[in-house]
Order: sequence, then C-alpha cells, then structure tokens
Amino acid sequence: MSGYQDDDDGFQGMQDLRDTLSDVVAASKLTAKQRGSSVKPTVEKLTSLSYEQGLLPEDLSQLIDLVTTPTFLDQASLGNILRNLFPAAAVSADFVVRIIGSLGHGKLKPSLAIQGALLKWLVMIYHIIDNQIILSRAYPVLFNLLDTAAIRKQLCHLLALITRRRHVRPYRIQSLLSLSRQTGNDPAVTGLLRVFKDYYPEIIVGEVTRAKASTFKHPDPQWRERLDEIQAAHAARTTDRSERPLEAFRVARNRTRGKGSTQLPEVHTSNATENSITLEEIENVDGLVNNLEKIELPNQLIAVLGDPLLQKLLTLKPHSEAHQRASSWLASYGQDLMSGEGGVDPSDCLEMLKAYASSTRTFPPIFLAFFSEYLKIWNGQDGQDLVLAILSYLPLLNFSELFASILQPLEVKILDNTTDSQLQLLDFYTNLLRRWTIHLASLQEKSNQASDIVAGLITHVNDLCLTLVQTSPTASTHSKVLDFYEQTSVLASDPKLLLHTRIMIPPSPLVYILHFSFAPSSLARLCSLLSKYKAGFQKAMATSRSAYTSEYINEFNGFLMDICNCIWRSRAFNNNDVNAHGCLVSRILTNDLMSYVNNLNMGNSLSSLFSLSYSPVLCLSAISHFRELEDEELRQNEGELSIRHAGPVTRASLNALANKGGLRVGWDDYRLGVLSYLERQGMAGVGELMYNTMTNVMRRRSLMTEAAK
Repeated sequence: MSGYQDDDDGFQGMQDLRDTLSDVVAASKLTAKQRGSSVKPTVEKLTSLSYEQGLLPEDLSQLIDLVTTPTFLDQASLGNILRNLFPAAAVSADFVVRIIGSLGHGKLKPSLAIQGALLKWLVMIYHIIDNQIILSRAYPVLFNLLDTAAIRKQLCHLLALITRRRHVRPYRIQSLLSLSRQTGNDPAVTGLLRVFKDYYPEIIVGEVTRAKASTFKHPDPQWRERLDEIQAAHAARTTDRSERPLEAFRVARNRTRGKGSTQLPEVHTSNATENSITLEEIENVDGLVNNLEKIELPNQLIAVLGDPLLQKLLTLKPHSEAHQRASSWLASYGQDLMSGEGGVDPSDCLEMLKAYASSTRTFPPIFLAFFSEYLKIWNGQDGQDLVLAILSYLPLLNFSELFASILQPLEVKILDNTTDSQLQLLDFYTNLLRRWTIHLASLQEKSNQASDIVAGLITHVNDLCLTLVQTSPTASTHSKVLDFYEQTSVLASDPKLLLHTRIMIPPSPLVYILHFSFAPSSLARLCSLLSKYKAGFQKAMATSRSAYTSEYINEFNGFLMDICNCIWRSRAFNNNDVNAHGCLVSRILTNDLMSYVNNLNMGNSLSSLFSLSYSPVLCLSAISHFRELEDEELRQNEGELSIRHAGPVTRASLNALANKGGLRVGWDDYRLGVLSYLERQGMAGVGELMYNTMTNVMRRRSLMTEAAK
C-alpha cells in the first residue's frame, strides 16, 4: 500500500486519483441541491487514494486551492481532505505562501477550524518544504495572528519551529508577555516564550516562563510515519533516489520528531548576549566565516554528532571544554545502553556516530571508550554495516592495544566459521588500511609509530588472507584478497608514504596460490602489485639498506624470479637460478610431476606448461593474439597465407610454420605481442612485471618501439 506496484499500476492509480480530484473540484462549485447526489463518497475515495499513494505537486496544488478558497464543500469534507493531504515529493514554497495568505479574518478566508488544520499541516510537513526560508520571511504575518485564539496553539508551534535570533525583538517579547498574562499563561504561548528565552535569557525573566508550557511534540506521529513511507516510495520510483542532505551551513532542526527518532539533543544556545552570535543565526558560509570568533558554543556539545554546522565550528575553532562535555554525554548514553534502561535504541547512536565520523573523517577518543564497552554486549548482527563503517575510521594507535580493545572483540562477534564473515572482516581491514594510508599521506612530518602500527595490521591480516585463499579458492575471494594487498602496495611504492612505513611483502604461500589461480585478472593484478613492491624496494634500498635484511629481499626476489621462470623463461619450478625458490614446490613432488608429464608423450616438459602459450590462465589470450596477427596478414596480402598455426605457439613451431608458408614472426616478437594484447584487455600487470624484472625484455621492447616510430 506504500506506492505503485509497477508502472502500469502506477499510471492507473494516478489517473484514478486525478479523475476523482476533478469530480471533487467540479462538485465544490455547486451547491448541495445542484449536485443531485452526495459528494462525501467521492471525497472518501479521494482521501483514500491520497493515503495510499500520496499527492504529486500538481494534484497537491489543486487541493490547496480547494481548501483555501471559498467553495460549496462542507467543513467535514474539507477537514477530511486536509487530514489526508500527503505530499509525495517536496512541498513548494509557493504552496506555503498560498496557505499563509489564506489565514486571518475575512469573508473570503477559510473557517478558523480549517485555518488551524492548515497550520497543523504546515507543522507536519515542515521538514519537506523545499525552501524553508519562506516561512522566516512570513514571520511578521504569522506573529501578528497570535491574537486569534482559535489558531493560537498551531501558530505557536509553527513559530517555535521557525524562530531564529533575528526574529526575537523587544516589541515581540513585550507582546508575548502581555498575551501570556491576558490568556492566563496559555501553555502554547509559554512554550514560544521559552524558545525566545533561548536567545535572550537575560531579558526574559520572571515567573511567566516557569508556567506549564507546550512541548511542541509532533501533532500526529502516525501521520508522519505514513508520510515518510509515501515519500520513500516516491523517491524509489523517480530517478533522483538520493536523500535530502543536511544543510551544511545551517543548524539542523527537527523539533517535530516522530516515533523512533534519535535522542541526540539539538543545537540550542542559551548563554548568548546581545553582542554575541549563536549558531542558530548562521544561514550561509559567509555568516560562519565572518562571525567565527564571536559564535557562542551551544548548551550540549554532543549535538556535534548530528549537526554539520557545529562540526565545522569545532573543526575551525577547537575548544578545550568541548571534548570533555561531549565525552560525559556519550559516557552516560553508553551506560544506559549497557544497562538496557531508558529505552535507548543502539541503532540511533550508531547512526549518529557514523554521520559524525564520515563527515569529520575523525574518530575521537570518546568513540574508543564507547566501542570498547559496546562490543561486549553487541550480538554481531544488528547494525553490522554501521559498526564496520564507523570503526573503519579508527586512528593510528598502538596495534596491540587497538587489537585487544576493539579489533579482537569485533572479530569474536563477527566471525562465525563462514567465508562470508571472513570476507566482511577483510573488507573492513582493507577500508581501515586505506584510511590510514590517506592519513599518512597528509602528514607533514614523519610519524615514528606508524611503521609498527601498519606492520601489525598487515601481519594480522596476512593470516586471514591465507585462510581465505585456501578455504575459498574462488575468483571473487582472490579479488578481495588482492584488494587488500593492492592497498599495501600503495604504501610500498609511494616515496612519501615510505617515510612513515616499511615495505611489508605478502606471505610466500599466498603469492604462489594467487599465481596459480585460474583467473587471468587475478594473475595480472598480482603481477602489477609485485611491480609496485619492486619499485618501492629500489627506492628504499637507494637510501638505506639497513632497513631490510638480505633474507627478506631474497624472499621477495624469489617471487619475481619464479613467476618470470614460469611465464617467460619456460623454466617453471626451477630452483637452481639465483633467488629462485621453485614456487615452494618440493623437489620430490616436482620430479613426480615431471615423470607424469613425460609419460603423456606430449612433446613438452613440465617446465614449459606454465608459459604464455601453455598456461591455463594465459593460453587463450596468447592464441587470440596470434589469430589477430594471422587475420591482419590475410587482409594485407589478400589471402596469401597457406596455413594457420594450430597452437600452442612455441619457438620451434614458429620456425616450422614459416617454412610451410604460414605467418612469419619471431619468437620474441610473438611474446611481446602477447604482453601488448594482455594490456589491451585490461591485464597490463603481466607485462609490467616482465618489463620491470627482465632487462632484456625491456630492451627488446624499446627497440620495437623505436622501430615503429
């Protein structure tokens, strides 16, 4: 019931609503006797359709005209229409102007009961008005209507929503005080006076504001819930699906909170003077910049978690007291959360913390204290995405302490012996390392602790990655693992980042498992990140060799030599070359595999079966490249190619092919061509590693490039 089920149903529903609306508008122009039948069933149908699917702007416009201008509809029908006036989209300022213009006394004005309903409607849709400043401009008009008792309660509520410091004037204060005395301390007037007192507490004194006051709660929370459903359904049906963002340079107001709203206090400043400026008065970026030094801090600084403007103020103008006050509030909130008292909803708190962390890109110490306690009672499922998103902003702290207080409890709650939970954790660690990398890149001076902290994280995640590639050897898992190590390769290859960290290479078994995966993209990405590691080692060794032991360097060089032996040199599993490790395959197993391949009588040795032409991962790309060469030769020579290569391509087969009238191409040219083909297919990493590791390959490529010019 919260929207159209599909396009056809949506169009039919819209047409039904407009047809019914046309009938009601036509009936409103006729007296009851002239109609010949009761209009109430038609009005009931209209309100039912409005409740089910909401009103588009053009339909809403007609209904506002219907209730604000003289018609022959009875008051009950008009009231029913107003109670079901659910906008599907943002409400235009033009609609607000028409409603305000209909208020007051006069023959052409709606009844006072309808005026009160219209004001109540403005209160309930205040948060979706596309230009709320229109109400601020109409403040004098609204304030001057307070003498009308029938609509005073709704007027006070609306004025409380839109009141800013500039609206609080001495003559208005006097007028409200006088009205309060005349009405016997009307709760609505007293409530508005308390809003005024927030801006000038030293002026508004006395017993009047101590009387019973209206709290200006939302008039109808269930109506608000239905409106939210309609708005969400409409947003899902339109191209613009983004949520309305908080205004960055205006205090976030939400006095009319519905069910399930956050308990976070709003920005209110009660200690202002006539010469000071409050955040509530700021309307734009110029107002913030020009008054930065004069702005008074609000009453409860924990509002910083949900108010972008206060976040900017505390970023530009740090305050020593702010952290302590916010810490105290959050500590109290956390205690209520732990005890289960006070109806505290954890999701509200997590939403607040996420909004703060994502907007400020910081993780204050109060967050650490909160999560060290919250993770003890968390079930590992509720709000999991929020928890992981917030903790991805963890600061660079001692890794042992960070692991003991946050990361280990987090893992205990999330891991449930499934691959999915392990992948979720790996995604989190990848995001955490990415944010640390960004932070390190922004530092102007060397961080003495960063190297140990980052090394601790990478060492810890190495075990997780090794577990994943063995228990879930799929392309998607390998991709997640490579995401993490691509982030470590950024740390290893950037000269500025190398000032803060040391190069942490992946575990040897992990490298070889990824090398022998069956996804070409995985092999290409592995080769690419190893190339970045190699560049980083070259830069690091040029400045200081003492940072890395010879054993550590030899372990990494073994990766390069073994992969080049497999792909380029047709010497897979060879461990006789300098630095070669034979892909960590034992000599006994290698001999058994060699015997097996020889018994197949294929004419190939084990050492050549992982080369460009024979590799299960690269062979399709290799033969595809050769087919392109043959097709190009046919186009250029008009079909003068007597034989095609059956594949796979070898040095000997190329010589035999040329002698039989086939394509004439050199062995090195063919292999370089395959690397170029892989690059065009988005797998440049294989070529990058060959060029950066084998000087003869780079030299040959340079000669080919010069010849092409």
